[in-house]
Amino acid sequence: MPITLISWNVNGLRAALKKNFEGFLATQNPDIICLQETKAEDHQIEADFLGYDKFWCSSEIKKGYSGTAILTKIKPINVTCNFPDAIAKKYNLIDSLKRDANREGRILTIEFDKFFLVNVYTPNAKEDLSRLSFRFEQWDPAFLEYTKSLEKNKSVIICGDLNVAHQEIDLARPKENVGKHGFTNEERAGFDKFIKTGFVDTLRAQYPNKPELYTWWSNWGNARERNVGWRIDYFLMSVKLKKQITDAFILPHVMGSDHCPVGITLDL
Repeated sequence: MPITLISWNVNGLRAALKKNFEGFLATQNPDIICLQETKAEDHQIEADFLGYDKFWCSSEIKKGYSGTAILTKIKPINVTCNFPDAIAKKYNLIDSLKRDANREGRILTIEFDKFFLVNVYTPNAKEDLSRLSFRFEQWDPAFLEYTKSLEKNKSVIICGDLNVAHQEIDLARPKENVGKHGFTNEERAGFDKFIKTGFVDTLRAQYPNKPELYTWWSNWGNARERNVGWRIDYFLMSVKLKKQITDAFILPHVMGSDHCPVGITLDL
């Protein structure tokens, strides 16, 4: 059975709805779409998304901030919001500013018959790197342990804004950005651990050496028009599913956010 999954950091779903999000959804018609940075609760969204079941994980501590959502045509078995309490407690997901990242609506997990789907909006290390140690020492290890624990039961698909360009090929100007947030050694090492423990970067599995595959652009300097971008939005999956990938793609011409949608097609 072929299924298409799309992931998109919409940078505010209410704003995206004013920029033809529903038209995009009708045109692409994915079986599942995962959204990050929704910046809203479900009752604030004036759209029906007919044909989709809708699931939300919104920030509990700051309104209009962060948040994830999943729209799916495939009925789920189970849905969970945020990390399990045991993981959150083990890694003490409180940052240096005393913010509880496990109450920011950053992880939404849906269990289906053949896989878990984990939609994630990873904390940004911040321009001054004030959240880098939290990211490297707490969040990334917690997220890896969580996803690997799910994988003990069935295959896992991870998608979302991971807020890191993994390799030099994944951003337009790597030399100028070494050590800056999104391209620090620590953030890249955190991503490395996912690959080393058996997760597959689906786009690189299909296009290992293809440059200029970017998913985020600065709002300054006509960066998007000149394609001076970063690839920080991903689909990762358990290696067991690798043979089921029939396509992995980005949609850079879809507007409505500073990120563009990314997706995969699987034959399950």
